[in-house]
Amino acid sequence: MSPPPAVWVSGLRKAYASHLALAGVDLAIPEGEFFGLLGPNGAGKSTLINILAGMVHRSSGRAEIFGFDVERDFRRSRQMLGVVPQELAYDPFFTVREFLRLQSGYFGLRHNDDWIDELMAELDLADKADANLRSLSGGMKRRVLIAQALVHRPPVVVLDEPTAGVDVELRQGLWRFMRRYNQEGHTVILTTHYLEEAEELCSRIGILQRGRLIALDAKDHLLARFTWRVLTVTFDKDPGPLPETLAGFLSGAGENTLVLRLDQSRHSLGAVLTALQDLPAQILDLHVQEPDLEDAFTDILGNMGLEQP
Repeated sequence: MSPPPAVWVSGLRKAYASHLALAGVDLAIPEGEFFGLLGPNGAGKSTLINILAGMVHRSSGRAEIFGFDVERDFRRSRQMLGVVPQELAYDPFFTVREFLRLQSGYFGLRHNDDWIDELMAELDLADKADANLRSLSGGMKRRVLIAQALVHRPPVVVLDEPTAGVDVELRQGLWRFMRRYNQEGHTVILTTHYLEEAEELCSRIGILQRGRLIALDAKDHLLARFTWRVLTVTFDKDPGPLPETLAGFLSGAGENTLVLRLDQSRHSLGAVLTALQDLPAQILDLHVQEPDLEDAFTDILGNMGLEQP
């Protein structure tokens, strides 16, 4: 019998009086995956995370962490999960080390100082170990919340917008640490509005919208669906009007520069360049922009008749 996935939800629904937050989500995340959960504000991401963490009761369906039901086996499932929340929630009466020791105690860990020291060193908190939490900057408090989520070494970590409003140094340091944590076999689930982060870190992407999972695929497959490429061409002088065969591709223009949007499934780049070479101006530079995850994300929402926030 194969081991259960790290996270498994089936037919998961959450209904409030005013709206349906989750409308029957099915999702399996295997152990060791770095998974990206994307979607506009209000798509249902936080509701799904809060159900997994046992903070919100589902209306129907199933949700499990390594086979432990998040409601019936709350203690076991919660032991398996660490969540870095969006909000800066902390206890102002403790130092950083005291706070992390207290969090360790919630999970029955009495002698956890070696791991706490490692976390503080990795997150650049070592020199703040004895500082009171209320004296820390917003970025430092964010680091403490990350350490709090990892203090019991959970096999599944949910990062809910972990780098929102933080400096570049923390962002880069966090991703280095989380890559290593993932490479050691832990499962990481990331929600973020910085789509370049998801593109760099995640191997598979799920997109939620209005409580439904509208896309779920490997990152490379999602990008392959998007066949448009943007060609920027700079000339030595004004190239004049485009020939009729290229006029429909024009998406922008600047001083001696044309921007063309091409569908590679229908338009040959070689034929386009040949036509451009016939213009009364010499090509000085050209650049082809490949699609990124933001392009694919916007395209998927657009095809659903939805708008990106």
